[in-house]
Amino acid sequence: MIETIKVGMADLNVTKYPNALTTLGLGSCVGVCIYDRKNKIIGMVHIMLPYSWGVKNNSNPAKFADTGIPLLIEKMESLGSQKKDMIAKLAGGAQMFEVTRSEFMNIGKRNVEAARKVLDEMKIPIVAEDTGGNYGRTIVFYSEDGRLEIKTIGKGTKTI
Repeated sequence: MIETIKVGMADLNVTKYPNALTTLGLGSCVGVCIYDRKNKIIGMVHIMLPYSWGVKNNSNPAKFADTGIPLLIEKMESLGSQKKDMIAKLAGGAQMFEVTRSEFMNIGKRNVEAARKVLDEMKIPIVAEDTGGNYGRTIVFYSEDGRLEIKTIGKGTKTI
């Protein structure tokens, strides 16, 4: 039987086949999903902000792309994964509110850019993403085959 494990905001988790991971309500946050196709191990981190530096309350590494993604990879490696077998998928990073004055305030876009940069530095290819827009997403990530199901209100469900 498949157990679907919830990943909260600023949280991460890893699991093996046959289980799945889910996170609810990705707005400007980004769900970074990593799949080890050889061992059928998956990991998900629900990042809220791009970088931990310059943030006073940065004690939770899962909150940030620059600390959450490396920690997620470390946890997957502790289950037997190797970076060479990992691929990534991204979802979220929406611009939920109208931002007129500053690109700096577009947290969603900055989260996506930071996630891409960290994954590139760690040599983990991004094979699919559903990012941007101005709507929230709920995602379910399956260890069976690495598919990522994305549910949006008013836009239906798609799989990447």
